[in-house]
Amino acid sequence: MTDLPTAGRFEGREHRLPVRVYYEDTDFTGLVYHANYIRYFERGRSDFLRAAGVGHAELLEGDQPLAFVVAEMAVKFLKPARIDDALVVRTLYQRIRGPRLMIDQTVTRGDEVLCAAAVTAVCIHPDGRPRRPTQALLDKVRPWLECEG
Repeated sequence: MTDLPTAGRFEGREHRLPVRVYYEDTDFTGLVYHANYIRYFERGRSDFLRAAGVGHAELLEGDQPLAFVVAEMAVKFLKPARIDDALVVRTLYQRIRGPRLMIDQTVTRGDEVLCAAAVTAVCIHPDGRPRRPTQALLDKVRPWLECEG
């Protein structure tokens, strides 16, 4: 499944999720509060998986339950977004190494990159121990991963 109205859409390997800036997203200056970019990135990663046919609830309830945690995130804040701006969260799942997923994300307004992040997420067992992704998860995500070698 590659195009759900609430989950964005794929353009090639890149998932694009439209978001609108609401009053609640801004600080007293009318600019998007920095922590909200992290929320936008989370929505982008989650909706990437949803559009690829991976549901978080299903992952937890499966025979080999797993979840994701962010282990590392390097964020660059480049330009501010303002109330009513129409933004796009762009998400590229680059590769999977063991339990780690390497993901590049940007928030754009038109052609302008406002914020960029390099994210390392880790698959974990619900008890918190790292674990490799299931074959079913790999099969669903593989079409959008960077070609290896």
